[in-house]
Parts: sequence; C-alpha cells; structure tokens
Amino acid sequence: MGEFDSKVILTVAPTGAWPTKKETPYVPLQPEEIADEVYACYQAGASIAHIHVRDDEGNASMSFEKFKETVKLIRERCDIVLNLTTSGGIGLTDDVRIKPFVELKPEMASFDCGSMNWQHSTVFENSPKFLEKLGQTMQEHEVKPEIEIFDAGMVYNALYYLKKGILKAPLHFQFVLGAAGGMAATVENLVFLKSLIPEGSTWSAFGIGKGHLPILYATLALGGHLRVGMEDNIFFAKGQLAKSNVEFVERTKRTVAEIGMEIATPDEARSMLGLKVPSNMNQ
Repeated sequence: MGEFDSKVILTVAPTGAWPTKKETPYVPLQPEEIADEVYACYQAGASIAHIHVRDDEGNASMSFEKFKETVKLIRERCDIVLNLTTSGGIGLTDDVRIKPFVELKPEMASFDCGSMNWQHSTVFENSPKFLEKLGQTMQEHEVKPEIEIFDAGMVYNALYYLKKGILKAPLHFQFVLGAAGGMAATVENLVFLKSLIPEGSTWSAFGIGKGHLPILYATLALGGHLRVGMEDNIFFAKGQLAKSNVEFVERTKRTVAEIGMEIATPDEARSMLGLKVPSNMNQ
C-alpha cells in the first residue's frame, strides 16, 4: 500500500456563485464570512477550500479585491489548501478570470474544460483560446489546474490539451454531476467518467442537490476524493437547511472513518496532488 492509500482529500466549497441569503441565511458571501467559515471547516478537518466571492450585493463576482481580502484573511489563520475559481460569473474577460490566481498564488485554480448551456438559460463559455491561455498561465505560475468535468466531452478536451502540452500530467479531475445542462448525478455516469481518465490521474466528484450523498458514497467506493459545501447543496437533509458548511465536513469525516480511512491534512493533500507550498502562507 502507498503512503496515502488510506487518505481522502476533502474539498469544501462554501459559497459558489448561486445561493443567496434568500435561499439560505447561512451561506457565507463576504470575505470575513467566507474566511470564518473556511477556518471552521479547516478546524473540522477539511483539506482544501474552493473559493468564490460575491459583490457587495451578494451577486456572483470575480472582484480581485474580494479575492485578495478573502485569501489574506484565510492565510492569516490556517494552512488549508486554496483553490480559486476562474468562473465566478458569465461574460467575463479572460484577464478578469485569470488575475486572482496569478496575483494571489493559490495552490490550485479551476479549469472548466469546455463550454456548456448553463442551467438551460445561458452559455457558460470556455473557448479553446481561453483554455489554452488558462493552462499555459497556470503552468507559468505553478498553480495546479482542477479540471472541472460537467460532461464526457470535457474529459476528451482535457486529453487533447494534455497531448498539446497545455495541461501537464498527472492531471486532477473534478467530476461535477447534476448541473442543469451537464451530466446527471448518477452512479453509472460517475463510473463512466472515471473510466475515461488517464492512469495516474487523481480525481474527485460531487453531486449537486439531492445527488450529493449518492455520489459521495459512490466516490468513496471507487477510490476518489470528495467535495462538499453550500456551493453544491444547501440542504443537510430533506427539507433541512445546513446551518454551516462544517456540518457537511463533519458528516463526511464520520462517513470516511466508517470505511477505515481518514481525511487528508492540507499538507498531505499537497503531497498527494504535487502542489507547491505557497510563499504567502500565514502572512
């Protein structure tokens, strides 16, 4: 057995681009709220924090200043691995999407590997030109792409970019199941997607909404890593809002322990994913 065979990397995605205080009063939206929530999740055992920010009105945003403040507040308190989104809104310029990870030097950032009809209402655009620029910029700044997969064609896009040198092995995939416009959150779809990725890749998965727990259990059974949080699901149980992202982290930790495994520490996650320790840690 390998050194980390009994370890599961747990990402918490506390905010996302969608839920507002109207849907749940518990979602953290502003930098201090997000940092407090991330720190609490870190104390509960989370390995990675996937960060979105909002504007002052609570709308989806790629505001660099909001990212800067949020990252500073988190880094002052803990060494959780940071994974910044590059997709905090629709219709943004390439530079606006790229600047946060270039300037703030997180360990990871999202690489949404194709375009899709988002929520059957708009286009979530990730053009070939943008993805090439994104992958090359991530390599230049030693930020590892988390390759977001909403349907099977995006895996084949990733394989193309790997062949072209835009992405570098070993790849890390995040399977996103249950988004309207993407693949449904079924175990069959998860097994199929896992079968497509190159040997030596790492992967994680989550189901949106009611698909959350079935995909979590299936991912553990298949040897993958996990993501939880209000970005993907605001309900702890049917009709019961989660009062904190910590509730998801603690339940997942119990579930992982039941099968004789443990949640990876941030440093263990860095080793498992080949991440560079950021120079701005705890500053």
